[in-house]
Formats: sequence, C-alpha cells, structure tokens
Amino acid sequence: MASCGLFFFLLPSWVSIFFIILMASSLQVCKGTHLPVQLNDDVLGLICFKSELSDPTSSLSSWKEDDTAPCSWKYIKCNPINGRVSQLSLDGLGLSGKIGKGLARLQNLEFLSLSQNNFSGEILPELAFISGLQTLNLSHNILSGRIPDDLHNMTSIKFLDFSENSLSGPIPEQLFKKYSSLQFISLAGNYFEGPIPTTLQKCSFLGGLNLSDNNLSGNPNFRNGIWLLTKLTTLDLSHNAFSGSIPEGIAGLKYLKELYLQGNQFSGPLPTDLGLCTHLKNLDFSNNLFTGTLPNSMQKLNALTTISSSNNRLMGDFPPWIGDMNSLQFIDFENNEFTGKLPSSLGDLKSLNYLILSHNKLVGDIPTTLVYCTGLSVIRLRGNGLNGTIPQCLFDLALEELDLSSNGLSGPIPSGSTQLFESLRLLDLSKNNLTGEMPHEMGHCFNLRNLNLSWNNLQLKLPSELGYFRNLSVLDLRNSGLYGSIPDDLCNSNSLTVLQLDGNSLTGSIPEEIGNCSALFLLSLSHNSLSGFIPNAIANLKKLKILKLEFNNLSGEIPKQLGSLDNLLAVNISYNRLTGRLPIEGIFPSLDQSSLQGNLGLCSPILTGPCKMNVPKPLVLNPYAYGKGNNGGNLVSESNSIKTRHTTFLSISSILAISASVFIVIGVVVITLLNFSARRRLAFVNNAMESMCSSSPRSRVPSMGKLVLFGPRSDLRYEDWINNAELLLNKASEIGRGAFGTVYKTSVGGRIVVIKKLITSNILQNQEIFDKEVQILGKVKHPNLLTLKGYYWTPQLKFLISDYAPTGSLHAKLHERPESTPFSWAHRFKIALGTAKGLTHLHQSFSPPIIHHNIKPSNILLDENYNAMISDFGLARLLLKLDKHVFSTRFQTGSVAPELACQSLRINEKCDVYAFGVMILELVTGRRPMECGDDEVFILTDHVRVHLEEGNVLDCVDSRMSEYPEEEVLPVLKLGLVCTSQIPSSRPSMAEVVQILQVIKTPMPERLEAF
Repeated sequence: MASCGLFFFLLPSWVSIFFIILMASSLQVCKGTHLPVQLNDDVLGLICFKSELSDPTSSLSSWKEDDTAPCSWKYIKCNPINGRVSQLSLDGLGLSGKIGKGLARLQNLEFLSLSQNNFSGEILPELAFISGLQTLNLSHNILSGRIPDDLHNMTSIKFLDFSENSLSGPIPEQLFKKYSSLQFISLAGNYFEGPIPTTLQKCSFLGGLNLSDNNLSGNPNFRNGIWLLTKLTTLDLSHNAFSGSIPEGIAGLKYLKELYLQGNQFSGPLPTDLGLCTHLKNLDFSNNLFTGTLPNSMQKLNALTTISSSNNRLMGDFPPWIGDMNSLQFIDFENNEFTGKLPSSLGDLKSLNYLILSHNKLVGDIPTTLVYCTGLSVIRLRGNGLNGTIPQCLFDLALEELDLSSNGLSGPIPSGSTQLFESLRLLDLSKNNLTGEMPHEMGHCFNLRNLNLSWNNLQLKLPSELGYFRNLSVLDLRNSGLYGSIPDDLCNSNSLTVLQLDGNSLTGSIPEEIGNCSALFLLSLSHNSLSGFIPNAIANLKKLKILKLEFNNLSGEIPKQLGSLDNLLAVNISYNRLTGRLPIEGIFPSLDQSSLQGNLGLCSPILTGPCKMNVPKPLVLNPYAYGKGNNGGNLVSESNSIKTRHTTFLSISSILAISASVFIVIGVVVITLLNFSARRRLAFVNNAMESMCSSSPRSRVPSMGKLVLFGPRSDLRYEDWINNAELLLNKASEIGRGAFGTVYKTSVGGRIVVIKKLITSNILQNQEIFDKEVQILGKVKHPNLLTLKGYYWTPQLKFLISDYAPTGSLHAKLHERPESTPFSWAHRFKIALGTAKGLTHLHQSFSPPIIHHNIKPSNILLDENYNAMISDFGLARLLLKLDKHVFSTRFQTGSVAPELACQSLRINEKCDVYAFGVMILELVTGRRPMECGDDEVFILTDHVRVHLEEGNVLDCVDSRMSEYPEEEVLPVLKLGLVCTSQIPSSRPSMAEVVQILQVIKTPMPERLEAF
C-alpha cells in the first residue's frame, strides 16, 4: 500500500507520475492491483481508497483502474476547467472499512461526503492537507477515537459534520483557531466531553452549531463565547451535562431562529433579553433546573412557533401576554409550578395545535375562548386545580386528544360535534366530579382508542353505544356510578385490550359475548353485583393476562377451559359464591388463598369450609405445569377412606427434585475437579502475562497493542494506559471473577475505572472482527445498561473498560453485605423493572438481538438511587464458541436455562428470560438460586413452587422486608415462575415482562395503552 500512503502525497506531482511510470512493471499497489502508467493522481487516489473498502452493493463498480480520468465515474464531479475531482459524494451506499489515505491525493477536492455508511476507525488526519476542502461530512458512521489535531489546518472549511459516530475525548482547543470561514459544524451524537473550546468565538461567520447528545459539561461561556457568534441561526446544546446560569447577552444573536437547551442542568432564571431575539421560531429549554418567571420580553417573539419548558421549576402566574405570541403552534409547560388562571388571551393563538399544561397549580375555569383556536388537536391540563364545568366549545373542536383528568371539574360531559367524532382518539376525564350521563353522540367517535371516565359521579346506565367504538383499546369506567347490566355488544370492538368496570353497581350476568374481545389483556369487573356463571367464552381470550372478578355474586363452577389460557398471570375470584374444584391447568393450581377466599363452595386444600362437590380434590400439583398441561399427570387423587388420608405420597415434583438434586451434586463434584485443573492452567497463563507486563520498570505492553476509548470518560491517554498496565494484573486490584474473565479496579489517568480481562482462550483473535463487535457494544445506550467505555487489544491481552460503580452489585446487596439500611420492596421492584427494560432494549433494538447469556445479581450494578445497570452484556459475541467453561460456571449458580444445561445450545432470548426469572425470585426471597447443604441441595425455583402449591407462598418472602404490598409481591413471584418455565416457548418475552411489571405496579390505562 506504499503508493497509497503519505509518501506520494509529499512528492511533487511530476515526481509522483515519474515514479509510477518507473515502478509500474514491478510494484503492486492497492493490495496487489497493477495500475497502468497513465493514471493521474485522482484515479490513483480513488482506486487506492476503493481497494480498502467493502462495497456490498457494488456501488463503485464504475470505478475502473484502466480509466485515464475519473470524471465519468458515479458519485464523482470534476472541475470543468482543470478536469480534477472537485466533489465526492458516497452517502448511504452501505460502504464499510477505514477511510484510506488515497483521498489525500485529491488535491482539488472541495466537497467530500461519506455520511450514512459504516466507516470505522479514526478520522484520517491527512484530510487536513487538502487545502481547498470546503465541505466535509462524515456523519452517521461508526468512526471512533479523537478529532485529529491536524484538522485545525483546514483553513477553507465551511461545512463540517461529524455527527452520529462514536468519537470521544475533549473537543480540541485548537480546532477552531483557523476556522475563520466556518459556517456550520455538527458534532452531535458522539461521546465528546469536557468544555466547549474558547477558540470557538473565532468562527465569526458560524451560522449553525450543533453539539447535542454528548457528555459536554461546565458552563458554555455564553457571555464571552457563544453570545459573540452574532451570525448564529441555530444553536443546539441539548442533552449534555452543561450547568450554571444563562446570562444576558443573547440579544446579540439577532439572526437566531432555533435554540435548543433541553436535557441539561442549567439553573437560575431565563435571560431577561431572550425576547429580543425576534427571529426565534423554535425554543426548547425543557428538562433543566430553571427557576423564576418567564421573562416579559418573550411576548415580543411574534415569530415563535414552538416553546417547551416542561420539567423545570418555573413559577408565577401563567402570563396573560402569551396571546401576543400569535405564531405559536406548540406550547408545553408541563411539570412546573405555574399558578393563577388560564388567560382568555389563549384564544388569540389562532395557529395553536398543542396546549400542554399538565401538573402545574392552575385554578379557575377553562377559558371558553379556546374555541377560537380552531387548529387545536391536543389539550392536556391534567393534574391541576381547575374547576367549573367543561366548556361545550372544547367538544366542537377537531381534537385528537383531550386530557382534563385529576382536576375539580363538575357538571355533565358535553355532547360532541361531527368534527370531534372524526378526530378524537383519547378522552381522559377521570378523577373529577362529573355527573350525568355519557352523551349518546359519543357513540359516533369511531376513532376513539382510549376512554377514561373513572372516579366520577356519573350515575348512569352503561350505554350500549360503547359497542360502536370500533377502534377502542382502553375503556376505564371504574368507580363512576354505573348501574344496569353489561351490554352484549360491548365487545364488538375487536381492538379492546383493557376493560375496567370495577367499583360500580353493575348487575346481571357476564355476557357470553365477552369472548369476542379477542385482544383483551386486562379484564377487571370486581366490586360489582354481577351474578350467574363465569362464561366459558372467557377461554377464547388467549391474550388475557389479568382477570379480576372478586367481590361479586358469581356462582357455579369455574370453567375448566380457563386453564388453557397460557398467558394468564393473575386471577382473583375471591368473595363470590363459586363451587367445585379449580381447573387443573394453567395458573389455577398456583393461586394463593387471597385469590380464592370467600367462596365457601370451592374445593381447594388451601381453603377451609365445606366443599360442594363430591369428587377427589387435588393434593399435590406439578410445580412445572405452567402454560400447557402435562398430559393429565398434574395431580394425585385422595381416596375418601380414612386410611388413605393418612397415607403419605411422594409427588411428581418431589421425585423430580430428588433426582435433580442427585444429578446436580454429582455434577458439582465433577465440575469442581475440572475447574481446579482449569484454574491451574489459567494461573500459569496469568503468571506469564504478569511477567510480560511487569518484569521491569521499563517493560511495555507489546507495540501492536491498540487502545480505543469511545465512551464518556476522563482524559485517558495512551501513555497513561501503558504506564499503568502492570497495575491491571495486580492481585490487590482484583475485585471479582466471572465466566468471561477477571475484573480489576484501578486508577488510570486519575480516574477509577473497571477493567475486565477477558479469558483469551476462546476470544476472537482477529483484531478487525474484535473491533467491529466491541464497537457495536460501545454504541449501546440505555439508562439500564452500563455503557462500555472502550477496550485495549493485543494478541495476548484483551481488556474491556467501564466506569466503576461504588454502590456495588445487587449480589452484594442481597447476599453479602449486612444491611445497615433496609432493602425495601420499592427498591427491589425498581431494580426488577429496570433490569427488564435493559434486557428488552438488548433483545429488540439490535439485529440479531444481543443475548446477555449471564444475567445474575452480580452483573446488575446499582447507582445511588437504586437504578439497575446491566453489565457484561454482549460478551458472548466476542467468543469463538460458547464453551463448557462458561456453562459449567453458570450451572453452579442455578440460573442457567435447562436447554443450555443439556448442552443443546439452543441460544435465544428466552435463555435470558429464564435467568431474569431466577433473579426476581432472588429479589423477593433474598435466597440464592441454589444452596448446597450437608445432605441436600436447595433449589430456589422448586422452593417457591412448592410454597405456592401449599398456599403459604408469603413464607418465602425475604424477612428483611418489614412491609410490602402483597398485591405486588405475589404477582412478581408468579411472574418469576412463569419466566422459569421448563419449556422456552411458555416463557414471555422481555417486552411482555416489562408490560406485566408495569401493570402489577400501577394497573392504570395510561400505563396500558401500549397493549
């Protein structure tokens, strides 16, 4: 590749051509391709550039090395005067590889765009020597490393876009020193950190600055920096870690049209001269810590179309002058502390589409002048202190969403207009004091998806018009004064997923037509006066997860067909008049006493009282019978004779447990011996590595080592890494060992980091493949996933770098450290939900999905607020194969899915679901998955199943929790058992687990709309 290197670039043009002619017969360039002697610099440079790329769609097939000039090639434009390449645009072609040095030969290049590809590696420093380059767009790739210092020499650059890559480190202080011509720069969507360079103020012609979605911090130096960029039209500093106040002086940006400051830690009042930026169209300073009132000068922003200040601490009366901002289309002041009444001047906003003022302290009536805002589509006034009646005019608008819940509104629900019928998708009037009936006109809202009138005083008969809502997904009429029977045509809408009619005075039977609600996820009819039998048609609701029928007058037997509902997670049929025995399949054998009590005729070993059915009753249930039945072998009958009642039987579950225990004990012994031998071999390798890295003070990691840092971190330098390499293998810094390697805590460059030394025997040895896989893991971003900061690679050593979590792991919280503070149920539930969300992101956001393979409490780290962060995700991607060492280690923990224990290696997301199920059982019980005693082996999943069968499952709950809500703990225990089903297809997906946990915590319609 010598001809593609900087050597040719440094030679004069005529010398380069002569050298090519001289060496053409003997020199192979660009990976062995013989280039003809007539090639000019542009052809040579482009062919060399192409030779280092992967072009899966053959987009560059027109680039022929036999051509004397490239001007006829696709994606190339030449200067018509000198015939040299002036533009190269390869956007969105799926190219991959590194940006080769051949581009440096294009000395007349003015426009270079390589965006939306898969280019990796670092930014080519030699691009700085293309003296006439004006546009450089490398956005939407996977470039890593830092911005080269040489780039500050691009004195002609006008447009620079490095957004949406994995670039890291501080923005070089000298970058903008010579950029006097720069008009636009975007570094958004990377991992840059530290302050904004002070040299930025030298870019006096800068019109667009986008530094969003990084980890930049400090105060941006507005007064002596950004406010001096008087030609700015767009300023985006959103989603960083900037802090401090924003001083006056913004009025100097007289051309500013877009200002985005959201997602930082700015505090103090907004600048009083903000309103002097009269060209502003979009203003977003949400999710900060701003205080005080809105500056009065803002009323001069007549061009403003969008304003968002949600999630701040702004206060004071809602400004009446907001009506002067007559171009407004979007207002979002949610979650602040605004007081006073809504001004009638809102009606002057003729272009308003969105009005979002939820969760403030507003009072008084809803202004009727809103009828003049004919373009309104969304009104959210939830969680205020508004009173009076709902203006009829609101129901004359073409609204898509109307949320007036949690206020003090009274009076009837207005009748709607034709416009409303065609547009309305969400209507939430819950938690008010509304009275009267539901308007019959509402039956024409064919597009309505969410209707919530709960917790009102309507006192109405359940209208038959509800059956006309063809697209209705969520219907919540709890505690709304309903009476009468449930209409037969209620389920004409096949899209209904949530039906909640609890706490009313409904009578009559549950109609058989309820089985037509084929999409139903939650059916809740509790606390009514319903009678008759439970209809067999409920067995048609295959997606049903929650069934609540408690506190009614239902009678008869529970239909056996309900046992076929594989997705059913929670059932409550308590306090009815039910008789007979429970279905022997599905969730019913594991129902606890609280779900069954109050039915004097039910036959169950966990209930006392007469049984109104002279049939054998179940004594022992198969703990593995979740989902589908088990060929009828799920119960052992009891004879009516006294002698038989005193006979002790071994259940199937007991036999299986004993057999499994014997197998496991033998396996543990064998695996222990194998691990002892393996540890001796690994110790030999470790000692050799330590000798290599620390034999003398001058020893260095081999020169072929590569350090890549692509996550937010402090200024780690390559020399810091080398100087500290011997510390990484210091036994004193070791903090743990796992299936994939040893973990060390060390200080590099003044920052505490965690280094995982991977077991190298089966780790990918090809650097490019290893780099590609780790780059993928480095781009994974989620609040519940521990971000990978970088890696260090040599053929002998492979380290992964991440931040140190001083709070420690869930394993230490549960099983190691004595508790100085209570480990509450709220914290445990938060950890379970966070872990589920993190796994869902891994399973759903990548193709193929990222399988963790090793979910357990030691890989769940906790921050100071008990937010869960999953570590070690995706490490199996770095393995040549999933070897026995990994599985034997995990098998000893008891968290491995059974299909993996058999070495059948059916790897998919359901393996993570199983391990997650074990983890939440640990959370609730405080017990380890498997504990070996002197003469027995304790298996947590079996332990919980047996207690469920016996009706005393609360005995499993961790005694360190002094208080906990049974209505949450019991479903979570059952969810853990469902997740650990022996049959992978019977386990839910992690996305479904998230939905179930959210329903368990707060079964409100707003949390169930996704269903």
